[in-house]
Amino acid sequence: MKLNMIDKVIGAVSPKAGAARAAWRSQYEAYRGNYDAGDAGRLQSQWSTQNLSTEMTDRYDRERVRARARDLERNSDVMNAVLRAFRRNVIGSGLQVRVTTGDTEINDILEKTWNRWCKRINCDVTGQQSFIQIVRMCIQRKLTDGGILIVKRYTDQGFLPLQLQILEVDELDTTQLQPKKKGNKVVGGIEYNRWNRPEGYWIRQYSIDGYTQMTPVYVKAQDVIFYYTKKRPSQIREMSDLSQTLVRIKDMNEFMTAVTIKEKIAACLAVFIKRINPGGGTPGKIRSGGPAVNYEGKRIVPGMIMEMNAGDEAQMLNPSSQGTDATAFIKTQQRMISSASGLSYEATSRDMSETNYASARQSMIEDDLTYEEERELLVECLLNEIYESFVISCWLKGLIPAADFWERKEMYFSHEWVVKPKRWIDPSKEANANGVALKTGQKTFQQICAENGRDWKKVVDEMAESQEYAREKGIDLMAMILGTDIQTEKEEKEDGNQKVPDEEKSTGGK
Repeated sequence: MKLNMIDKVIGAVSPKAGAARAAWRSQYEAYRGNYDAGDAGRLQSQWSTQNLSTEMTDRYDRERVRARARDLERNSDVMNAVLRAFRRNVIGSGLQVRVTTGDTEINDILEKTWNRWCKRINCDVTGQQSFIQIVRMCIQRKLTDGGILIVKRYTDQGFLPLQLQILEVDELDTTQLQPKKKGNKVVGGIEYNRWNRPEGYWIRQYSIDGYTQMTPVYVKAQDVIFYYTKKRPSQIREMSDLSQTLVRIKDMNEFMTAVTIKEKIAACLAVFIKRINPGGGTPGKIRSGGPAVNYEGKRIVPGMIMEMNAGDEAQMLNPSSQGTDATAFIKTQQRMISSASGLSYEATSRDMSETNYASARQSMIEDDLTYEEERELLVECLLNEIYESFVISCWLKGLIPAADFWERKEMYFSHEWVVKPKRWIDPSKEANANGVALKTGQKTFQQICAENGRDWKKVVDEMAESQEYAREKGIDLMAMILGTDIQTEKEEKEDGNQKVPDEEKSTGGK
């Protein structure tokens, strides 16, 4: 340790004090690094941390966090406000698949078959949920539980062999330790190879009463979709997406409960009867001029007139509210909960009292980026794989007449997901903006149709069909759509043509 001038002076005057100062300085410098976040001194002494793999960090808290998230899902309105915001917006009012194989006939077959398969009796092994309802449930379970398992089952219950079985992450048998394949390892009920790639899932089995446990079943990874968010390279299992906000949501609920109870107490009016025992008799039983009055069970009602016992005194208790500004606290808490989830305060609270068109539009744009991130994971990890399995099932069923299916399967798998459009705050402004963007080349017709959840080719076909039908009926459909603009331009053109000959006459035809 290098001594400064003060150390040298103190050491010269008092060697003992200089030695003590040097010892304390060396102890401090051992803890004080170059980053304030790395300071291990008094102020950060309670901040205990350690670097572990994701599985070692999560495994001891995973089930407890999941249980607490489910408890808030059942009982917290704030928790459900966040969950419903994602359910409403990640896939909007529904998803449509647009097949792009290049073969119009195959496109029509696959789209019609897909719409039929998405019905609950065909896609769900239990026959209780349609495909869109399954997807919405998967979104909510991923947010709450951290993940969900979708198992592809091949049954004879629907018109296609493919059906989906949805399993909660609780059904992974974490007691299994022996791998099926030599060299693999089983962690958290999932068997991994040397590259930490899943090769199989151990699924718990229960009797229909839910109590009797049977031998677990091993399902190959090719038939299982594990839908969860991976945040670190070493992460192999799920963790609730709302784990960062659960404590704040719980505190907020408890605060609102306390405020509610306080306001209930403040709204109460109580009356206490102070009894005085005249003449040593029984309290509340002696009254001059009539029988004694018993106050038990009596209530104050509007317009009540009541005579009390002799000497009794009525004292009123009217507790006043403390006037705590709970609204500001609740708003602040909900803003933090929403922002931690990537959403705006308005998206979860539905409180638009402090917004205008510009701020609401900006919040919607930021929220859409969050929903788009979730939608990207949903499409890549869940929807695409299900659709590809669906196409294979169609080919096995003989619905696709393709002898070269396996040689050109990527062509047959080609598709796009179209999200149905949301309703705009001001449709006229959005329409005008799209019109300007289209005229200036900032957007194409295909982009605008995609943003509105439409297939641009179908839009063009519908426009052509409607124009042709209107022409057969003798109606100028374009003039009706564009209003007076066409008629005005036509009149101006005719007026210009009439003026030219007059001018030529006045100038001698020059």
